[in-house]
Amino acid sequence: MSSLLKGIGNSLSVRKYYDNWSSEYDQSLHQWNYKAPKQSVKILTQFIKKKPKYLLDLACGTGLFTEELLKEFPNCICDGSDISSKILNISKHKKIYRKLFKSNFEKRITVKTKYNIVSLIGAMTYCQEHQKLFQNVSSYLADKGYFIFTHRVDLWEKFDFDKIIQDNSIFRLLYKSRPLNYLPKNKDFSSKVKIRIVLLTK
Repeated sequence: MSSLLKGIGNSLSVRKYYDNWSSEYDQSLHQWNYKAPKQSVKILTQFIKKKPKYLLDLACGTGLFTEELLKEFPNCICDGSDISSKILNISKHKKIYRKLFKSNFEKRITVKTKYNIVSLIGAMTYCQEHQKLFQNVSSYLADKGYFIFTHRVDLWEKFDFDKIIQDNSIFRLLYKSRPLNYLPKNKDFSSKVKIRIVLLTK
């Protein structure tokens, strides 16, 4: 996996890429004007009926989404998972997670909690088995829980993601954003590569 733009690589190359990037990760995303965590939380606050007690943040990175969520819901108990141990180490030092799992988000992790929200912000690019992911997410969620994720519009079209959502029997679509800038100040992405933010409910 030579670049972020290329997206899907095998999990070993993804892990190495993020391990190598970990020390500059937050700084890079800030410079590239990455707003997806903040935008995703804004959407959640408009739709969720009551304050969430538990969040599972898949492919949590350094916790950028969870940091934003805790500004709105400071009492939410948050767990996270990520493939990169170096990135998890940064998350751990932020003291925003109760528990961290080292795992590829496509593999089912054993959890004891039923979560109100599962998030996957900025990582659907790497997903190769979407229906299996939906099943795993459903197993983590409490009844009427929410799954919020972002996905690149180019890959959305390539995989006909509207149909993937339609064909799943677990979740109902609550919200799908218009195409939004993803990393507008990154030269590879600029305004060419956009994302959608999607909110599903169980």
